[in-house]
Amino acid sequence: MAQAALLAAPDAAWAEALARLRHDVYHLPQYVQLDARMAGGTAAAFRYDEAGHVLLIPLIVRPVPDSDLRDAVSPYGYPGPVSDHPDPAFWSRAGRAMSDLLAEQGIVSAFIRLHPLLPAPAAALAETGTIVHHGKTVSIDLSLSTEQMWHQTHRTHRNQINKARRADVSIVVDAWERLDEWIATYHANMRRVGADAFYFFGADHFHALRAALGDRAHLAVALSGGELLGGNLFFEYGGFMHTHLQSTRDGPVHHADKLLYDEIRRWGRDRGNAVYHLGGGVGGSADTLFAYKAAFAEGRHDYYTWRVITDPAAVEKLTGSMTPAAMGGRFPPYR
Repeated sequence: MAQAALLAAPDAAWAEALARLRHDVYHLPQYVQLDARMAGGTAAAFRYDEAGHVLLIPLIVRPVPDSDLRDAVSPYGYPGPVSDHPDPAFWSRAGRAMSDLLAEQGIVSAFIRLHPLLPAPAAALAETGTIVHHGKTVSIDLSLSTEQMWHQTHRTHRNQINKARRADVSIVVDAWERLDEWIATYHANMRRVGADAFYFFGADHFHALRAALGDRAHLAVALSGGELLGGNLFFEYGGFMHTHLQSTRDGPVHHADKLLYDEIRRWGRDRGNAVYHLGGGVGGSADTLFAYKAAFAEGRHDYYTWRVITDPAAVEKLTGSMTPAAMGGRFPPYR
């Protein structure tokens, strides 16, 4: 008999499901709890059990402004659904069960980011909602030799990494004593590029992130004569590595940004990790950020989001209309 439940963190059933599933740092309840506090919501996970198999989806449940309704969204990153069952029919039934359960609890929509390295059967999920393909992300295969990784790197990046080394730029991993200094650099970097307010994470968030993830989070900094040029905050979990945020100071950095990526991938390979995921362009687009990351390696992965309307009448009332075009644009359309 199939069972569906919406779990609160840190429900033991959440941890029990993860113990059976190939998953990533984004699926951990402590990560979801941290992101939920920042998003003004509550950490949750949808769990579906059937015939000894399980599927889990981390969610943040948020109040819809000026209403008594709620909606759900993935935490920041790539926390998409994970399961031990490859059968698309199982995923279809799980998707329908999720939609029904959320609707029963007054949750009118769900916006879910899929994990590029833990692919889900998109066609099966589309039976419940809409799947949107945003573009590609980039990864570095850490099973390759350092020579093979270097060969996959574009010659411009290689030249600039060599220039950084000749300029005596050094990389230090787990330099947490420089965290506050790097945070100031990060905020200055966000102002310089005109980033959205969302990306101005406060210092308290960064300290809480480190406390929540422990040795799964790392800070690599680039130094020149002891001076901080920039840094890369990245995750390491279950063979996966992800750059969470990277920034450099305003001023000469001697190509420290490229050297950071090169040294981190070497560090990750030496520790036996499988893949270093750099992510993609803004919103998954093939922009200059994507091109920058793509020059480091040949790994490419499709990035999708899954949009589910669980209560069409409520969403139509919130938006004034509900058209197919809205499912492919900003979602949910009433926010």
